[in-house]
Amino acid sequence: MNIPLPDLTPIIPEIIMSIVTCALLTVEVFVKDKTKDFLGIICIGTALAVMYMIPMSQGVTFGGMFISDGYSSYFKFIFLISLILTILISFKFIQREDAEFGEYYSLLMFATAGMMIMASSADLILLYLGLELMALSTYILAGIKRHDTRSNEAALKYFLLGAFSSAILLFGISLTYGLTTSTNIYQIAEHLKQGETSITLLIAMIMIICAFAFKIASAPFHMWAPDVYQGAPTSVTAFFSVGPKAAGFAVIGRVFFIAFESLQMDWTAILIGLAILTMAVGNILAIVQTNMKRMLAYSSIAHAGYALLGIIAGTTEGLNAVMTYLLIYAFMNMGAFAIVILLEKGENIKDYNGLSKSHPLVAAMMLVFMFSLTGIPPTAGFIGKFNIFMAAINAGYTWVVVVAVCFSAISAYYYMRIVMNMFMKPMEAEAKIYPNPANGAALLISLLMVFIIGIMPSVVIGYTFQMFM
Repeated sequence: MNIPLPDLTPIIPEIIMSIVTCALLTVEVFVKDKTKDFLGIICIGTALAVMYMIPMSQGVTFGGMFISDGYSSYFKFIFLISLILTILISFKFIQREDAEFGEYYSLLMFATAGMMIMASSADLILLYLGLELMALSTYILAGIKRHDTRSNEAALKYFLLGAFSSAILLFGISLTYGLTTSTNIYQIAEHLKQGETSITLLIAMIMIICAFAFKIASAPFHMWAPDVYQGAPTSVTAFFSVGPKAAGFAVIGRVFFIAFESLQMDWTAILIGLAILTMAVGNILAIVQTNMKRMLAYSSIAHAGYALLGIIAGTTEGLNAVMTYLLIYAFMNMGAFAIVILLEKGENIKDYNGLSKSHPLVAAMMLVFMFSLTGIPPTAGFIGKFNIFMAAINAGYTWVVVVAVCFSAISAYYYMRIVMNMFMKPMEAEAKIYPNPANGAALLISLLMVFIIGIMPSVVIGYTFQMFM
């Protein structure tokens, strides 16, 4: 009996990533520490090659379990941009941190491959496999500084809480399968349209929401983020703040806009509560932080709350706004972390006192990223928030947007505090920086994109993406 082979064209980018990653693990054994930078160059080359292949890999394979379309392609570009920028800011930094292990780059690529699988999953089982590939890689990355107790603590906390969230997700999937006899999101949607909503189905949906809320660091499932962001190496923290968060929103878009479309009124009510709580926790607790990485962790939590507004809208406009927002967030947040890495002592907020006097260019770049994170024009952050807010208003959630604007105004305090420290406070000691071409390239890319998108938003908004609906 001849067994037909599946069409591998849609999954070629993931195959390339996996093959190169496995090859890197082998090559790393024979590479000396002083020449491990070329492993990062291979990763960047692979990411660029995968970017080139993504538009040519449209299609459906594995019996409808894997879908490569405009929606997944957009998120894959965000993941790969995050990977490239992370590698650029990592080159010299991991040497300084005594974490120059060859598997560092392999784990970054494995995590990215997991995110790509998540974005293309049309089946809950495949989604879980991609999520675990990403999660297991990120657990190890959090503890990559083996002799640092803070890094070990971050990895342990992330692993334990991540294991609980995975168990909750599996329980939700099992209940959904029991009620609909399928794990395919399209078949689940068809079944739910024909049947009545039951308490068990709502419990299954709530469990899935809880699991995804953990991945995007939404309150009250955010408790891991500040400790993990502070304990992990800064380059890894930058990666965590963009890639896994975008992957979480990618699967939220697919699962809730397709599988649970008939339950939109139910999950919208839950997400409104999560979004408001997330914005409140993120913005209010960020005010009292004295550690830069913890402040950016709470900032990341707050931005997850803003992005949820696009999901709450429940429209194509809202989902497009989320996608645009996550792309913008990738550049402005990576830029901020690149500045933290550039400074010898950049983790404490007091370390930025008088930075404009000793390194005016560095201070000016940090000012741009802080303005963008606040949402001040003409930076890209303003465009991202404006699109999200307008999508929610057009969907009839004006009061939620008013709440979000109030919290966004609160965020200006802790972002502008960094600016005040840099430009208005006296310099206690001249800040030492570690300039290198790779980090400079990451800063230049981030800075240019923040301004280009802010001044010419049609660069990302005017582009028509082939949606999956």
